Amino acid sequence: MGKYFGTDGFRGEANIGLTADHAFKIGKFIGYYFKMKNPNCRIVIGKDTRRSSYMFEYAIAAGITASGADAYLLHVTSTPSISYVVRTEQFDLGVMISASHNPYYDNGIKLINDSGEKLEESVTDMIEDYLDGKIKEIPYATRTDIGRTVDYFAGRNRYIGYLISIPMNSFKGKKVALDLANGSAFQIAKSVFDALGAETYVINNAPSGSNINDNAGSTHIEVLRKYVVENNMDIGFAYDGDADRCIAVDENGKVVDGDMILYICGKSMKEEGKLKKDTVVTTVMSNLGLYKAFDKIGIKYEKTDVGDKNVQAVIAKNDYSLGGEQSGHIIFAKHANTGDGVLTSLKIMDVVVSKKTTLGELTKEVELFPQILRNVRVNDKNKCIADDDIKKVAKDVETKLGSDGRLLLRASGTESVVRIMIEAEDKNTCDTYSKLIEDEIIKKGYAI
Repeated sequence: MGKYFGTDGFRGEANIGLTADHAFKIGKFIGYYFKMKNPNCRIVIGKDTRRSSYMFEYAIAAGITASGADAYLLHVTSTPSISYVVRTEQFDLGVMISASHNPYYDNGIKLINDSGEKLEESVTDMIEDYLDGKIKEIPYATRTDIGRTVDYFAGRNRYIGYLISIPMNSFKGKKVALDLANGSAFQIAKSVFDALGAETYVINNAPSGSNINDNAGSTHIEVLRKYVVENNMDIGFAYDGDADRCIAVDENGKVVDGDMILYICGKSMKEEGKLKKDTVVTTVMSNLGLYKAFDKIGIKYEKTDVGDKNVQAVIAKNDYSLGGEQSGHIIFAKHANTGDGVLTSLKIMDVVVSKKTTLGELTKEVELFPQILRNVRVNDKNKCIADDDIKKVAKDVETKLGSDGRLLLRASGTESVVRIMIEAEDKNTCDTYSKLIEDEIIKKGYAI
């Protein structure tokens, strides 16, 4: 990870860690850099519903046009839609303004290359050098060389049409609940499910600029669970702020996370002969229960570091067709090069309808191990992780867990947070050992 760009772009609290000046300079650099490669450079920009997203959108567009490239604005849209538009409509680069599942006061800038994947680190390293004054100042374009800003709603509409074309079945007769997190999905998801015949009900679909992810969406799944049960829904789907992840809820209100989704879709694809090399790509966060379930049905798996960028890299390198994260970033390589929450929900619905069953029935074969994830906000995540005393406590926990569990202690790639994940045969063990490590972090003075 670089100084500014982590596993999922440049993130920070708006106008504190990430400022309008940063956004303008990033826009100016990418406009200049890609115009050197293509004199007719076009860069497409999307944003989520945060109040600060509007400020960053215009700052980035100003930088792009000031260096002589053209900026195309999709306005409020999802990260996957930017990925789709970049790779299918010959844009040089895509920009998504979002801090995903973070609170509304945070924001982020994600850069997506012309293949629809996260931009290469070699380029983001140059952007960081420019922000730090290590690269000479970029000249302003003048007269007819100044770039244009173009409204481009048509791009989002084409993406919606593409999503509608993917399922093989009608969803007619299915009562579907969607939690839109007051975010990017609010102008996309319902139209897609309605077009496919579902009886669609939505919650958290009134963005105010400060309510994105606020007791809503995939990070607050209890809201959707309650709604599904109380309103007798057949199924529910929750997205995060920029709609690149999806968590499902079955007819009984049970949570179906990314691991379960990989199992359901992986098994179905294998049965249809569509799971390339009979392999699914997971991350180190995936549950041991998922691997045991895969073993039973003959599905192989590879593990990579956390981040859908890492999952996509393994998929592309080995020509696999499916991979994802427990958090709900699922990549269907035939259709997308990044996690796509709405696409994931359509794929799950297609399996449910084609098998004439329920989501609850599809998950019965998997028994997940109890797992606890503690997120500790700290003043310096890298020093915390490297602290010898904390490492010693972690090592002791690993020894006590033995082969019946595991520990994953890591720094978040997007926040000033240390994540403690414990997996064991019972929840009390997970609670006890995760708290031991958290207490040591507090004791050493890292916790905020």
